Amino acid sequence: MEKENKQKITKPGNIIKYTTLGTQMLVLLGLGVWGGLKLDARLHTQPLFLILFPILGLGIALYQLYKELVK
Repeated sequence: MEKENKQKITKPGNIIKYTTLGTQMLVLLGLGVWGGLKLDARLHTQPLFLILFPILGLGIALYQLYKELVK
């Protein structure tokens, strides 16, 4: 049973799929931090958007991960 699961995970297509999901998560978090910093600087609301946008990005990334794992 363990051998079958390991073979499913290590297929080249699966490795690329999971790497892509991880990269998307990092990009969303990075964009959230960058956008939060820029918007906070413009609106003088430190650290409201710096906290809010990364949490929102993480929520979106986890939702995408959930959708992919349910397939």
